[in-house]
Amino acid sequence: MVDIREVTESDIDRALELAYLVFHDRPGKEGRERHHALLRRCARLGAYEGDALVGFMAAYDFRLSVPGADLPCPGLTFVSVAPTHRRRGVLTALMGEQLRRTEAEGSPVAALWASESAIYGRFGYGPATQGATIEIDSTRPLALRIDPDRRPLRLVDPADALQVIGPYHEAARALRAGRPTRSPDRWSEGWLCEQDEEDEELSPPRIIVLGEPGEPIAGYVLYRTKPEDDGGVVRSPGLVRVEELEADTPAVAAALWECLAALDLTGRVRAWGRPLDDPLLHFASDRDQVQVTAQFPALWLRLVDVRAALTARSWAAPVELVLEVADVRLPANAGRFRLKAAPGGAAYESTDAAPDLALEARDLAACYLGGTRVTELVAAGLVREHTPGAAAALDTALRTELLPHTADAF
Repeated sequence: MVDIREVTESDIDRALELAYLVFHDRPGKEGRERHHALLRRCARLGAYEGDALVGFMAAYDFRLSVPGADLPCPGLTFVSVAPTHRRRGVLTALMGEQLRRTEAEGSPVAALWASESAIYGRFGYGPATQGATIEIDSTRPLALRIDPDRRPLRLVDPADALQVIGPYHEAARALRAGRPTRSPDRWSEGWLCEQDEEDEELSPPRIIVLGEPGEPIAGYVLYRTKPEDDGGVVRSPGLVRVEELEADTPAVAAALWECLAALDLTGRVRAWGRPLDDPLLHFASDRDQVQVTAQFPALWLRLVDVRAALTARSWAAPVELVLEVADVRLPANAGRFRLKAAPGGAAYESTDAAPDLALEARDLAACYLGGTRVTELVAAGLVREHTPGAAAALDTALRTELLPHTADAF
């Protein structure tokens, strides 16, 4: 039997050792110091067997953009169970306590990135955003169907980047659901860190912005580069790895992509975690030159308080349905509820009426941001449609102009 309790600051080193064991990692001194500082700022839960720490998880204090709102949302990270204690209820105990605390703190949602996607559905998490890896063959100029914005491009010193692109990122965050807040520490220790944590061969971050000097920027790209390595012999063309690209318009985005594809001594541009509706995939003239090489679930979302989550977000169209929700982890969410929503707001109340749709909390979470269609889950046999057309009506009401998306892995 394990005891679930807070991990004190004096036990952070033990927690890190457990995480490194589980994730087969051994960072250097700088990386370990960065992780230690990160965990000091996080809420921390441990599973103790006597004095031994056999399970651990931490949670960032985030806010998450949802359609029409910004909600408090703990972001789970460093979820670890000792290999000697797997399948003994340690993770279940940790997740249960984390859900209880999140509920008590009044956060309607929680989020994580899943290292193994088979694990978290049973705790009510659903994949709420998708990401894509896009690769550009930049051995030739990028062919475009639109004219790029020809306002000036300029490099920004990474030391000044937070002041220049930070406010732009925060404004852009509100335009897409699924994006967590980014503190100055997360900027400096992650996106703007001198050395990439996972690939020390990558260059320091480079930032290019577009816009007339003295005017607000119209977009930016943050990227790193590295030469190709063939058996220890460095050769060109090298790789441009895009960390983040934000733009006011497709023409601004086209200018930034064109610039990346034209960098000297490089032959590939790789952008991980791009949204599935990235306009590049439409305005690129040659889709043999611009290819999606991977697609994957990104942010996993948990509706901790279904009523609060549904009534907090905005709605694209009127809908009135009875939902029968199953939630074995948080019984307060389970039952039949009448959802009555419209662009002006929503109500969600218990009812004895016959259900129009029956679904699990995890599947409602997957659809909540508008990134997964309820009709797809009906077709997959995961959601039961009692009233024909109910799933399509809910999809229409949940729809967002832009697909939910985040590249903020944690």
